[in-house]
Amino acid sequence: MVEKQQHRTIIFYKDYFEDFFVKQRDKVKDKIIWTFDLIEELQRVPETYLKNIEDSEGLYEIRVQQGGDIFRIFCFFDQGQLVVLANGYQKKSKKIPKREIKKAQKIKEDYENEKK
Repeated sequence: MVEKQQHRTIIFYKDYFEDFFVKQRDKVKDKIIWTFDLIEELQRVPETYLKNIEDSEGLYEIRVQQGGDIFRIFCFFDQGQLVVLANGYQKKSKKIPKREIKKAQKIKEDYENEKK
């Protein structure tokens, strides 16, 4: 058996992500978990799955596609290898809704303030 090397650790902050996750269909949940495993295990994660959000202060989006449905989960890094999950949403248009980015930015600020 090959032991998997873990390059990152994904954690939840409060229940923002969980609120989103519990509302999803089982197939979507499975795909989200599969994507998290990939992000934790791959040394270089393709942008297909994890992408920096331009013009944001350190926000990334985890990209999940299940059939024709596209989902995005905002996250940010803490001390390099720790991925902190924020909010998620189902993508319906090309652009990221501004309110979702603002919400993720606020979650990140709350997290950083709590650590001080």
